[in-house]
Order: sequence, then structure tokens, then C-alpha cells
Amino acid sequence: MQLLGIVVYPFMESSALGRGAFEAFGLVVLALVVRLVSASPGATWIALPLAVGAAGLSITDSLASSRVLDVSSGLLHAAVYFFAFGSLLSYMLGDRKVTLDDLFAVGATFTLVGWAFAYVYGVVQVVWPGAFIAAVDPAAPRTWMELLFLSLTTLTNTGLSDVVPVRPHARAVVMLEQVVGLMYVALVISRMVGLTLQRRHLAPMEDPAPPARDDATDQ
Repeated sequence: MQLLGIVVYPFMESSALGRGAFEAFGLVVLALVVRLVSASPGATWIALPLAVGAAGLSITDSLASSRVLDVSSGLLHAAVYFFAFGSLLSYMLGDRKVTLDDLFAVGATFTLVGWAFAYVYGVVQVVWPGAFIAAVDPAAPRTWMELLFLSLTTLTNTGLSDVVPVRPHARAVVMLEQVVGLMYVALVISRMVGLTLQRRHLAPMEDPAPPARDDATDQ
């Protein structure tokens, strides 16, 4: 759903109807996040109130935007995604065998933390206007797609995008995401690869030996 959002978000930013569809899509994603947490070690009683609060503030903010609502909505959305990120990490690190759901969890966990930092960037630019600049219309606040683009390029350590953090607080958050992205690859993905290789190495040893041939019976 989040990868689908990357494709459809650009069609939603240019009109009021599109922004309404954007909020509706966001509510679906939040519902799926809560469902995800309920199937992992994370506590649903924590994720559900956070998601309901984030959804309510998101709808309210779309009707009557203000700095307080923008900051509150961004923080709650980030909290939901960070909590789901931690829940999936706990789920994956608790396994000793890599299964298909673990492979899906690797991707889902990555996108969750990418969305979480995008919301944090949104809060930063509300609290500190001009925290991020871009080649196109540098003085304007960055759009959701620009912040998400910055978050995913930072998380993948492919280098900064054309959106550049220029305020100290913005640069601090970007550096934190760079560390998270590096540690995710070094610890989580490398662990999954190691467990997969270990399983393949031990597979021949785990195969049961063929039953011994009873020559007397054959005779």
C-alpha cells in the first residue's frame, strides 16, 4: 500500500479533491498499520489510540489547517509508524528461521521508518520555517512528496536529493535517519541473509538418513 502511495500521491497534490483522496488513502494505510501491529509482538492498545488520534487530527487539519494541528498530526503519525517499525523489528529479530513473511516484513519495516521520518520532516519545517530548501521554489514549504523523497533517499544512503536541509534541526534529523538506514542494512538485512545461508548450509545435515538395509530379510 505504501509503494502504491508513491505512485498515486503525485496525482493528488494539485487539487482539493485529490488532497481529500490523499487523506482517505492515509486512513487506509493507518488501518493497515494497526492490523500489522496486532499480528506482531507490538501492543495493539498502544497503536490503536495513536492511529485514531492521528486520523482525527489529519481530517481536522484538512478542514481547518493551523500550525498546532500540523505539528500534532505530524507527531502522532510519526509515532504510529515508529511504533509499527519497532513491532516489526521485534518480530523479525525473534525468529531463528527466515520465512516468506519475514521477507515481506523486511520491506514493510523499511517503508514504515521512511514514512515516519517524512512526517518528522513535516513537523520540523512547520516549527522552523525554511528548514528545507529545493531547487524549485526554494522559499516555499516542501510538499509531502518532496519530504518523502528526501526521507527515502536519506534512508537508502543514496545521497541527499534536491531537497536540502539548511537549518540545524533539519540536519540533525537527517543525520539520525542516515544512521538508522545504515544500521538497518548492517544489522537486520545482514542477519536475514546470514540465517538464510545458515539454513541452506544445515539443510543437508538435517535430512534423515535412509533406513539401514536388512540383508537377512531380503534374503
